[in-house]
Amino acid sequence: MEFDKPQIYHEKQRLQFCLLHALNNLFQQKDEFTRASLDAIAQKLVLDDPNKQNRTPFSIVFKPHHNSLTGNYDINVLIAALEEKGKTVAWHDRRNGASSIHLDNHSNGSEDSKLFGIVLNVQVRRYAGLWKSRHWVALRKIGGVWYNLDSDLSEPMAFQDADEVRGFLDCIIGQGGEVLLVMNEKE
Repeated sequence: MEFDKPQIYHEKQRLQFCLLHALNNLFQQKDEFTRASLDAIAQKLVLDDPNKQNRTPFSIVFKPHHNSLTGNYDINVLIAALEEKGKTVAWHDRRNGASSIHLDNHSNGSEDSKLFGIVLNVQVRRYAGLWKSRHWVALRKIGGVWYNLDSDLSEPMAFQDADEVRGFLDCIIGQGGEVLLVMNEKE
């Protein structure tokens, strides 16, 4: 008997817009966030910044929370964008390893669940190792299966089970990556 595989939305990497892709992949919706909406969030963060007088001439392109040409948004934009959608971000304490993450307390579209998904910030090397930077990646449980929705992948990668997800997360932590738990906000 063949079962219906869920339709999975997956944006692929373009320039340094990995946060944009990670957010849309996390929410499983094209244009849930756009470049304009993330730019607006980044601009609001600048306006709300009490230290905005410390800008340099390079700040025209290399803005405090993103690069205006290529994207490359920072954690502040991620947190503000998720808060706009009623989500909160909990930094995972790397000292505890991935075994302390309750992956079975996930959201399958249900707002009753605490864990909505996971966002990773990992170190990457590009252009034959000459360029070192950070990359945003989303993980989400869809139809009872956890998926790696990395925009650098040609298609989403399904994990076999929660233990495989934890092993993957432990590897990310071991390589200096950050694990951010995206939680459904509770009253």
